[in-house]
Amino acid sequence: MPGDTTRGRRRTGTWIAAVLVLVLGAVLVTGWAEDGDDDECPPRAVVSWAPEPRLTSAFARYGDDDARTDDWTGGDGTHSVRLPDGRLLWLFSDTFLGQVHRPPNPAGEAYAWRDGSAPLVRNSAVVMRDGRPESTLPAPLFPDPAPGSWRWPVAARVEPRSPGASEQVLRVLLWVRRHGAPPWIYGEPLATEVATLTPPALRLESVTTVLDQRRVGDLSHRVLFGTTLVEEDGWTYVFGGDDGRPASRAASLAHVARVPEGGLADPAAWEYWDGSGWRSRARPAPVLGDGRRTGVGSAFTVTRDEGTYVLFTMAAGAEGLATVTAYWACSPAGPWHGPAGAFTPALPAAGTAAYNPQAHPELSRGGRLVLSLDVNWLETSAAAAMLSRNVSLYRPRFVTVRLGLPR
Repeated sequence: MPGDTTRGRRRTGTWIAAVLVLVLGAVLVTGWAEDGDDDECPPRAVVSWAPEPRLTSAFARYGDDDARTDDWTGGDGTHSVRLPDGRLLWLFSDTFLGQVHRPPNPAGEAYAWRDGSAPLVRNSAVVMRDGRPESTLPAPLFPDPAPGSWRWPVAARVEPRSPGASEQVLRVLLWVRRHGAPPWIYGEPLATEVATLTPPALRLESVTTVLDQRRVGDLSHRVLFGTTLVEEDGWTYVFGGDDGRPASRAASLAHVARVPEGGLADPAAWEYWDGSGWRSRARPAPVLGDGRRTGVGSAFTVTRDEGTYVLFTMAAGAEGLATVTAYWACSPAGPWHGPAGAFTPALPAAGTAAYNPQAHPELSRGGRLVLSLDVNWLETSAAAAMLSRNVSLYRPRFVTVRLGLPR
């Protein structure tokens, strides 16, 4: 009957449509997995933030203490790691030592100050106990590899000396740079190294090069790893980036590698995301950034929240002098979504800029994540004088952020 034929055609069409939906869904899911996004996860964004004056003041008090002349009085490149005995180790890049003098400074201003001849070292480490910095390890902790070059410490973790071993050691990622001509005023990137230190005394045992970039002719394409680490399922995911065009405010590109637990100091254990999978050959492909609207600063941080990876970086363009923004993904290789959830903490003075947001999960609690921001004088030619004239400028500032679903 004509009516039965029509109903049959409708049933056939419905069945075909359902099959097409299933096939299309499978293709989409397969494509999603191939991009590195294996599981569904909730989107994340910054829903609120607030200053964290307790930590900011703790470093200000420690830096202003004039009892010693060989300890930390200011620095940047702020990273932290929890040691096996419960102490917290803070790693800094360029660091002023010396003695801080009470105000007024020589210009008659009400600022604590340091003499212009105060030592500046390329790296330092401060030990914190019970929330208070208590001592500076002999600085520099990591000696220069050669004249005209230096080591900046970045992320660190305590891990087994080798996969499956019971003894724990401290691994610190190092960036090797050397003096360069403009636009490389912060140094030409050379290599990523891993230092091994023995707790509790934190004796430096060895330094191993895991990725040498000297053969990459274009300096803007050299990638240094270690700006941040994330641990999951027996792997340490190591994020890094290129410097892009350092004289501009263009965004850099983010990259990621992975290492099995206990293998950070073994170059053969490193695998790099090449755009389609993990490969031992050091040809990493970017996981985030188009070099303009999206991307990262040369230093950024990644953490996990309810199974979602969240990346914090300074915003692209002129906003990146003060504004922090975030991206999220379901896997380290992405795809990354954003930017979203930007916020702009107050700067200590006109003429300063913020950079290098870093997460400190060891201090985070109650659903709030602790982030630090480094501060520096914006005009590089006058930076050293201004940072000594007002020692409070060149020290980390801390905020807490609460993550949630985007609004």
